[in-house]
Amino acid sequence: MRAGFPDFRLGSVLATSFTATLTERCGDAVERIPVPQRLVDWLVVSGLDVDSCTDAQLALARELRESIHAVATAAATGEALPAAAVRVINDRSAQGRAVAVLTPEGERRWRLSSPSRVEDALGVIAADAIDVISGERDGKLALCASPTCQAAFFDTSRSRTRRWCDMGTCGNREKKARFQRKNAGVVSP
Repeated sequence: MRAGFPDFRLGSVLATSFTATLTERCGDAVERIPVPQRLVDWLVVSGLDVDSCTDAQLALARELRESIHAVATAAATGEALPAAAVRVINDRSAQGRAVAVLTPEGERRWRLSSPSRVEDALGVIAADAIDVISGERDGKLALCASPTCQAAFFDTSRSRTRRWCDMGTCGNREKKARFQRKNAGVVSP
């Protein structure tokens, strides 16, 4: 990734990967799309090729991200979905004009109405959130067990008991802390 910016946390689910552009929500928050170009970078690595982004489009993206996070959190905890956040997701989905296309290799890609159409990309993310939250996909929404993270993620493990949004970050950090607590006071010869 670009020097000076934190790496992206990419998962297999577009909508929850998008919410991971703000991490450590309950600790020292890390904004991974602080400027419009970083949103372009995230969209490109996520298969939604855009070539530019304005401050206004970045604001729309962040509003969508926070709306998806709020609705996914409510769904994961069994609470009522926040109406304002649902409205934002629906509006972004309706405003996008992206079309799914099949590549010669048999892969699904998105064709945006123009190379700089961030709204189309946001529509794809919103549609993915709708699929995940409405139960159209096989899996379960959950919240990361890390007390500083609390990220919403989509658990597709067999048992649907995954605890961490990412084993490489939150899971390893917790295992390391548990190991240190367990071995505190144990003196090696």
